Amino acid sequence: MSSVRSEREPGLDSIEALAVLGRKYSFEILSAAESARSAQELSEEVDVPIATCYRRIEELVEVGLLKSEGRQMSRKGRRTTVYRRTIDELSIDFTAEDFALDATRRSEAKTRLQDQMD
Repeated sequence: MSSVRSEREPGLDSIEALAVLGRKYSFEILSAAESARSAQELSEEVDVPIATCYRRIEELVEVGLLKSEGRQMSRKGRRTTVYRRTIDELSIDFTAEDFALDATRRSEAKTRLQDQMD
């Protein structure tokens, strides 16, 4: 059986997380979400249709790789939800009985530092 080891938040399902990451645009969206970004910003940066971007965001949130950081004003003056990735690193160990996914969670200190740099 697959397992996940994590610094802060156990319970991430390895098979689900890998399935979501394997979908088109998921990896790119997750990479672009180093700082808090709206779906529109992620869509534009990754060059993905907005409807697809929303679907991928929802899937990434469901498996715990992305989270909502609250709401901000958009460039057009609308309140919009912003998202940030919850991890900085993933590694897969295939030497175990099945496999193990090790997620290095993003620290709050790193998140605050990134916010100050933006």
